[in-house]
This record gives sequence, C-alpha cells and structure tokens, in this order.
Amino acid sequence: MSSLIGFAHIATLIMIIIGSVLAVSLKNILPSVIALSISSLLLSLEFLFLQAPDVAMAEAGVGAVLTMALFIFVIRATKK
Repeated sequence: MSSLIGFAHIATLIMIIIGSVLAVSLKNILPSVIALSISSLLLSLEFLFLQAPDVAMAEAGVGAVLTMALFIFVIRATKK
C-alpha cells in the first residue's frame, strides 16, 4: 500500500508542475487561468494525501474556486 501512496504523490506533483508550466506558457489568458486553477486543485489533493484536510479545503476553496472566479470576472470586465 505504501508504494501506491508514493506513486500517487509523485503523479500528483508531476501533474502540478505540468499545469503550472501550461499556465505560464499558454498565450490566451482564459486557458491559463483554467490551468492555474487545475494546478491549485491538484495542490489541494496533495495536501489531502499529506493528511492535512483543513489546508486542503482552504486551498480548494480559496486557491482554486475563488481565485478562478475573480480572474474570470476581471478578464470579462477588461474585455469591454
């Protein structure tokens, strides 16, 4: 069971890195925000793997959902 958890940690960290690189390298703003939000959700999953559910809930709520909603609201407001 320990090797499965280790594999899950490594796979999650690799996906976080890929999502972060995508967020920086994409040319369009909206896909960048979505990639950043996915990276944040993966980070909350990693906190859950590390047995910190309170930090995982805060990261999922603030880091992923609220930040993405704020970014999308600002993007839509500046496109007018």
